[in-house]
Amino acid sequence: QELGKNALKLSPVSQVLVEKSIKGYKEIEFETMRDKNNTSIIICSMENIDPVGVHTGDSMVVAPVQTLSLKEYNLLSNAALDIVKELQIEGGCNVQFALDPYSLSYYVIEVNPRVSRSSALASKASGYPIARVSAKIAVGYDLHEIQLGATIAAFEPSIDYVVAKISRFPFDKFDKADNTLSTQMKATGEVMSIGRTMEEAILKAVCSLEVGVNHIYRKKYEEYSNDNLIKYIEKATDERLYVIAECFRRNIDLNIVYNATRIDVFFLDKIINIVNLENEFKYDQSIEMIKNVKRFGFSDAYMASIMNIHELDMYEYRLKNNIFPVYKMIDTCAGVYDRYIPYLYSTYEDENESIVTEKKSIIVLGSGPIRIGQGVEFDYSTVHAIWAIQEMGYEAIIINNNPETVSTDYTVSDKLYFEPLTIEHVMNIINLEKPFGVIVSLGGQTAINLAHRLKKCGVNIIGTDCEAIDLAENRQSFEKVVKSINVPVPKGKAVVVVEEGIKVANEIGYPVLVRPSY
Repeated sequence: QELGKNALKLSPVSQVLVEKSIKGYKEIEFETMRDKNNTSIIICSMENIDPVGVHTGDSMVVAPVQTLSLKEYNLLSNAALDIVKELQIEGGCNVQFALDPYSLSYYVIEVNPRVSRSSALASKASGYPIARVSAKIAVGYDLHEIQLGATIAAFEPSIDYVVAKISRFPFDKFDKADNTLSTQMKATGEVMSIGRTMEEAILKAVCSLEVGVNHIYRKKYEEYSNDNLIKYIEKATDERLYVIAECFRRNIDLNIVYNATRIDVFFLDKIINIVNLENEFKYDQSIEMIKNVKRFGFSDAYMASIMNIHELDMYEYRLKNNIFPVYKMIDTCAGVYDRYIPYLYSTYEDENESIVTEKKSIIVLGSGPIRIGQGVEFDYSTVHAIWAIQEMGYEAIIINNNPETVSTDYTVSDKLYFEPLTIEHVMNIINLEKPFGVIVSLGGQTAINLAHRLKKCGVNIIGTDCEAIDLAENRQSFEKVVKSINVPVPKGKAVVVVEEGIKVANEIGYPVLVRPSY
């Protein structure tokens, strides 16, 4: 009724369309490609962890689909191809379905004959350049005429890893806003992670979010009663994943959680696996156990909190015991053809596929997820730095985790590591690559926040170093510098509490500009 009243009020003709509710159905997406000769392929299948009812831009998404039977997969993938053929779409197209989890009934939610947010995710998840191929089809090429490395564009990508996407929300800036997720999108950006297991992909994505967590755990939910936990997960929110994990820490029955969320039991079971590993790790911190939990995506920061040591001590412990990830390649054909693509992700296995050259290299840290105050302008800086580094004859390496950016196109740099921008993951790459230097000043707050810890680890920070960052970012330090060279500067003062801010504002005189400091 509330939504209906609002819709009628907003409608210029006082009309509202009421459709059948498919809330709670599985949400499945297929990214397709078709040329004028009716050659069409599935580039990537994606499954929303959250059921229908949450906008796909807000929903947690995994690729490839995880819970469909072969019959269900063929039913929907064939329907997707039939749709793009019937509509005579030339180029990339995203087709979204809602599938009844208890039958083979399905509905088409929407068809996007363009490069959408989901297309960007599908492209980065599969290594298939959707925009480039679409552009070539638009000027008359057919799929079999477009060469993509050792294969042609008509070759369907194969994925031998798991990709997870989690959205980044602005509720840290708008703490009074309603964080309920529904059909109206609220996310500002997203992160993508790649792992060999579902658990690893989810935990690496959580580490990439930069919301003050390093695991699917938030301490505040320990204070909730069981009833309040269940009540909380009945609606989708940006925090639901952490609350579901807390339910399983309390041994709340799987069926109760499923009925409250309609999240497929397969995904809930993966969260139970993580919780069980937490319990095992609390009582067993042997080298073998550390290797095991690392394989499932446990971060150094979380493990250090359990062991009551500093995060960097955990890194030193791994260094001493030679516990490091290897890097696997994304190559669109699951290793069927022998070719090297410098598009890499970390995992704790044996065979390393990242080739370290003799050439001097420079690493540029990307800007992570888009959020209020940190947008795509930092990606622009990152990419231009990469081009400049290449012009100077160095090997240019990017570390980033945002599928919506140009920097995460592996053709931009000499090497792309699709990884969380945490001290752990960055140091793992530095340990392997041993670069001449690392640039931290172009990735916005994300990269700058790593500067001091990287320096402490002995990393050569080039360009704007830690001292210069401090002088520019610290209000009082900056004021001293500009006064010393007689540059006029507006009155200002750094404050940490609202009351002090009001007092300073009155002293300075209105209007005043209020902005956060690093």
